[in-house]
Amino acid sequence: MNNLYTSLISEIHELEQIISVIPVENVIDRMSFETRLKTAKEELARLPQGEGAASARLIFRGKPVFGTHGILADFGAKAAALFSDVFSMVISDTNETLSDSGPIPGRDALPLLITGTAVGSFGFEFELPPKENSLFPDLVDSSENAVKKIKNLFRLAAEGSDDDITEHIADMHHRTITKIHEFLNFMVQQGAWCGLEFGDTSFRFIDLKQIKYAASRFSDNNIQEYEEPYKGEFQGVLPTNRIFEFKLLTQDGVIRGKINRAIDNPEAINQKWLNKPVTAKFHVMKIGQGRPRYVLMSLNDISN
Repeated sequence: MNNLYTSLISEIHELEQIISVIPVENVIDRMSFETRLKTAKEELARLPQGEGAASARLIFRGKPVFGTHGILADFGAKAAALFSDVFSMVISDTNETLSDSGPIPGRDALPLLITGTAVGSFGFEFELPPKENSLFPDLVDSSENAVKKIKNLFRLAAEGSDDDITEHIADMHHRTITKIHEFLNFMVQQGAWCGLEFGDTSFRFIDLKQIKYAASRFSDNNIQEYEEPYKGEFQGVLPTNRIFEFKLLTQDGVIRGKINRAIDNPEAINQKWLNKPVTAKFHVMKIGQGRPRYVLMSLNDISN
């Protein structure tokens, strides 16, 4: 059933793209595609709800791809391995277990399983373990969220502003960002571009130019990261949202930023340092021409 679900989703996306470029006045040309689109949507609606929710599809186009017939073996193997690394790192990053080097923690607990090839454009279908059959239901949630996050980051890199990207990666581990760049840059080097489908949503790079632009935005040359101390007073912390306001004492202005997920008790800032002069060291990130984003990494970075 998973294969049928994902095949229908892919077909619907393909048909919608085809119809979007056919002039309205070409009634006959549009009619056959619109009829098939209506049929595909009706078939999808008849499937049981929730089917296929644990499958993701990574599809490719460009120089290494020969239509729907096949894909260069070396390219396919390397692309799948790099994507698997990105997937595992995003999960580990989210769970605050990723270190600066060494093996990716928990990688063996949720490996990506290739269960088939994508229909329509050549690629791979990856299956995530169903929660009801898993010994690690929380990790299954993490794996599904990881795929959604990767898809969203691809979209932001291609279409979002510098501020949009910074907002989403400000508290991500640099190792994860580097791996995302490595995957996208590999596509560029091979003259390929890709798309990622999960559930009933998808994002596809439109051509080599767009994925090259996306890759450049995750490069070290486009990202500034540093640690910097500031003197000021915490004006307040929202523990649930993990957001703080910090009024500067040496200059006019207020820093608004995030609290790293590794800090277990953000409320401690309100209890110990609210409206008291302190020196706080923040992790600062800036992408391209965007505004800097500030993250408090540890309570040890606050001193009186």
